[in-house]
Amino acid sequence: MQSTIFDTPLINTLMRWFSIVTLRLIGWRIEGQAPAQQKYVLIAAPHTSNWDFPFTLMLCFALRLRVYWMGKASLFPPVLGAVMRWLGGIPVDRSKAGNLVQSTVDAFNASQRLTVIVPPEGTRGKVTHWKTGFYYIAQGAGVPIALGYLDFKRKAGGIGKMFQLSGDIAADMADIRQFYSGISGKNPQHFDAGNIQLK
Repeated sequence: MQSTIFDTPLINTLMRWFSIVTLRLIGWRIEGQAPAQQKYVLIAAPHTSNWDFPFTLMLCFALRLRVYWMGKASLFPPVLGAVMRWLGGIPVDRSKAGNLVQSTVDAFNASQRLTVIVPPEGTRGKVTHWKTGFYYIAQGAGVPIALGYLDFKRKAGGIGKMFQLSGDIAADMADIRQFYSGISGKNPQHFDAGNIQLK
């Protein structure tokens, strides 16, 4: 995987303190701690606004996470794309979902330490279905899923728990939905954990 801002010690330290101070000044609370596991898929939900990206990055810095995240290819134009990659971005061609799952599994298998953020909703608009890629990446790589969240109602965010897959996707998703029940995004009308289905 390419080198990112998280691998640059001085900038990483400066960004960590900037993130901690900024979040505190605007009244946000950082919850949870960095997982002990070296490899895991991190899902971040709910995703309901453009504000989710900077808040998620600040939480990652504050918790000292070294992450890669996936974004649609249009977010990576020639010049800005280099910056987005430095911030840990991986451009995604949505027409090749199956290849994306396998290539990410391969990256996990080839790495001693790797964290990949996979947004299950795929969009900041109203959704009723989550994409299953995050589940099959974790299952294929044999790694747990970290349940990350941004709760704009409580002004709190972090990682709630590490979820070990059972192999029963229906049962696992019921547990994951339960975890996200009651968490409010920036635009809460776009997210209802209890009604989320898979596709």
